[in-house]
Amino acid sequence: MGKIVVTEFISLDGVIEAPGGGESFKYAGWSFKFSRGDEGDKFKLDETRSSEALLLGRVTYEGFAAAWPSRDGEFADKFNSMPKYVVSSSLTKPTWNNSTVLKGDVADQVEKLKKKHDGNIVVHGSARLVQSLLQNDLIDELRLMVFPVVLGTGKRLFGETSDMKTLRLVDSKVVGDGVAIFTYQPARERAKEAAAPASTRSASAR
Repeated sequence: MGKIVVTEFISLDGVIEAPGGGESFKYAGWSFKFSRGDEGDKFKLDETRSSEALLLGRVTYEGFAAAWPSRDGEFADKFNSMPKYVVSSSLTKPTWNNSTVLKGDVADQVEKLKKKHDGNIVVHGSARLVQSLLQNDLIDELRLMVFPVVLGTGKRLFGETSDMKTLRLVDSKVVGDGVAIFTYQPARERAKEAAAPASTRSASAR
């Protein structure tokens, strides 16, 4: 069974739009104002090496597809060669090699992907897709690289959910210019217990 891993460059106020540039966002490329240091670079390299496939929303996919095919190096080789899945109702002919368009119910499509792959299926950017995955409890790991900046505008990662989503912190570190990396996993069982009636919780604790 594959694992859905969401990884994001994110500002202190939750913005994930265009951290690496390439979009018409006011602060495009804002993550480059900070050094991740050797440890931060290693984190991203190890993450890429352990990726078996990419799962992306259309906007992020099109940005990646425009940038990565012309690049060289280990990152580019891995991104260009591994399977890529893009969730879109409008994209019909993806140009990036090894790309498949997923249409229909997102939750159903992702469940099928998890059965198809054994390793990490990694999501970069893709705010709307991530919100859908979070809503449907399909995220197995959430990695946030938090940069010490407040942008004040831009596309934010988290939107409204129909219910509270509880996570547990499994790793944290600070790298480079005060960039914090937090790794979370869902605490689904803990959330279920908290939502249960007090009498049920008391009985299960005996």
